[in-house]
Amino acid sequence: HNHPFLVADFEPARKYYLFIYSLMQFLGHSWVFVNMTVRMLHFGEDSMIDTFYAIGEVMSYCQALSLLEVINSLLGLSKSALIPTILQVLSRNLLLFVVIWNQEELQNTVVVFAVFYLWSSIEIFRYPYYMLASLSMEWELLTWLRYSFWLPLCPLVLFAEVICVLQSLEHFEHSGEVFLNFQEPLNISALFPYVLYTYLLLILPLRFIVNSHYLYKQRQKNLEMLKQKFQ
Repeated sequence: HNHPFLVADFEPARKYYLFIYSLMQFLGHSWVFVNMTVRMLHFGEDSMIDTFYAIGEVMSYCQALSLLEVINSLLGLSKSALIPTILQVLSRNLLLFVVIWNQEELQNTVVVFAVFYLWSSIEIFRYPYYMLASLSMEWELLTWLRYSFWLPLCPLVLFAEVICVLQSLEHFEHSGEVFLNFQEPLNISALFPYVLYTYLLLILPLRFIVNSHYLYKQRQKNLEMLKQKFQ
């Protein structure tokens, strides 16, 4: 049995850990969003083509760091539901590190700009909400934005990710390029399209259905609480 004093002593550390984690993600995604917006306004379409070279490293740090969210949920450090969290983190990391990082032709496309921009657009509302929640605080406008913005953005993210995978398959079929820099006893390059089709036909739709259902339920609950607060 956990000693009640140990649990009580751990609670402030848990809150500050979650606050710092969310703050780091917010700063990273804000940097991505602001940088991409400024570059787009300044350079126009040209900025979209070299998005990966300008933004890819910071986005990669943010997505790699998001693996902690699965651990946080598993250990009960956060209240995030485990299955939606796994699907979200897994699908993004697969797309970024397995697909985009390994295909230079794909890195120079507008669709990578769209994926990165949409990801960061969601996160600049999600992480400040989590920052306040970790300190048991709430800003009503932020709660509304966090649970309303995903409605138009989630289908757009899905669309951009699907286009990204389809373009990846197209590049792969033209080049027959070897992926992941493995030695080839297992013939990884032959398996790669099947990995992409599994991602396209199973992981992405599953994530969209599960996460949309979860977010819709969360939206109903949180907006109902907001309504009661203002009555």
